[in-house]
Amino acid sequence: MDAQKNVNGSGSVEKKVVVPLLALATILAGMLSPMQSAVNGQVGKELGDGNASAVVSFGSGLVVMAIIILARKSTRQQFASIPSKMAARHLPWWNWIAGCCGAMVVFSEGASASVLGVATFQTTLISGMVISGLLCDRFGIGVPVKQPFNFARILGAILAVVATVLVVLPSWQAPKVVALAILPFLAGLLAGWQPAGNSAVANETGSMLVSITWNFIVGFSILGLALLVRVMMGAVQFHLPSAWWMYLGGPLGLLSIALMALLVRGLGLLLLGLASTAGQLIGSVLIDWLIPQLGAQVYLLTVLGALVALIGAGIAMIPSAKKKVTVDELETH
Repeated sequence: MDAQKNVNGSGSVEKKVVVPLLALATILAGMLSPMQSAVNGQVGKELGDGNASAVVSFGSGLVVMAIIILARKSTRQQFASIPSKMAARHLPWWNWIAGCCGAMVVFSEGASASVLGVATFQTTLISGMVISGLLCDRFGIGVPVKQPFNFARILGAILAVVATVLVVLPSWQAPKVVALAILPFLAGLLAGWQPAGNSAVANETGSMLVSITWNFIVGFSILGLALLVRVMMGAVQFHLPSAWWMYLGGPLGLLSIALMALLVRGLGLLLLGLASTAGQLIGSVLIDWLIPQLGAQVYLLTVLGALVALIGAGIAMIPSAKKKVTVDELETH
């Protein structure tokens, strides 16, 4: 009996030590997302075009995933099976184009992050994703059981809207800036159904790595085709970024996905979601504050808006804590 108590006691102590460390690691991993936004925002600023910036980001990520996929025979075979699986039509067609959502997120980074500031961009993006997640749960998009609206979920959605209003208030006299803030908010709304599509493709092909690669191919193809048409029409001139770090947008996104997939096993989805959201918002405020050349001026309302967004996300996540969720549902782009 005493031995059993000792075992249970040591396990409890170990958990009390490990969980906070994993939560801290998740907060740090969450900071990769605003770093990606800052990089893509600067690429968009240098190239003068959000579309061109998104092509660079997706292209660099696709190169990394291609190397990973081609390195193993099993993933090469799984990837090669995609045409036949698409022809078989076992999955609804929209699952195969979920990469469009990621394309919208990365496009909005290049088009607006450098103007809005990373904190405002991330807050409006997360707010849109909170509302999108609630709607997807309500209508059964990508989840096994529909989740009806309740007080907590409605409050989370309201706080998400309040957070968006707060972070754009300092720029209310600049209509162009307010208009740009709509981009990440819309991207967040679209991002809600992307994990469902990516998860379905992963189940169909037998590999999440293949699904992520396909996601990058779809996004890169759509963005690349749009850019090619615009270049041919003379609407934009394209050149590659001059600095090496401007090619890190895609790899940073991939690293974030990989770390979240590892950390979720020790934290669970609810705590991981809260910690990663906290990391995104804390990291975005720090970037704007410490590296203003990558972001923008930090206002008190910006910090308050980020805090409200975190509270809203936390409240919205709580009702879903008992759902059985896989790591696949963590992806956004």
